[in-house]
Amino acid sequence: MLMTGSGQIDAERAFARVARSRRRAAVARRRHREPARKGRLPVYDERALRSAGARAVRGIREIPLGAIRGTLEPSRAKQFDPAFRPAGSARRRWQRVWLAEHRGVLLPPISVIRIGDSYAVRDGHHRISVARARGALTIDATVEAVLA
Repeated sequence: MLMTGSGQIDAERAFARVARSRRRAAVARRRHREPARKGRLPVYDERALRSAGARAVRGIREIPLGAIRGTLEPSRAKQFDPAFRPAGSARRRWQRVWLAEHRGVLLPPISVIRIGDSYAVRDGHHRISVARARGALTIDATVEAVLA
């Protein structure tokens, strides 16, 4: 993406690009007659996960963005699709996170629970979305494992 030199304009353009991508994916799903649930971010029930296994030691490490496949917050599932592309309602927060990352602000690690080979995010949905939009492959995360 060509940068203009104005952080605010660049953030708006970046958001418009990923929002367009989300709309194109929704149109493709409808055209292929896929169920609507395929366009929603999967939601995991934290209490059910906890009853399934014990909590392991937490630690901060770098995880692949592609391994994050769901959320623990039902309200965030409406704001992001499975590829963490934002809905219009996430615009202001998404642009603030994009600007902070663009300026080099050190953002805190996201918080995830490991479920098998994938992760469900507890905190950091916008940071994940921005990292994906900027082309990152990994992100720092506080990982809590669920042992089944």
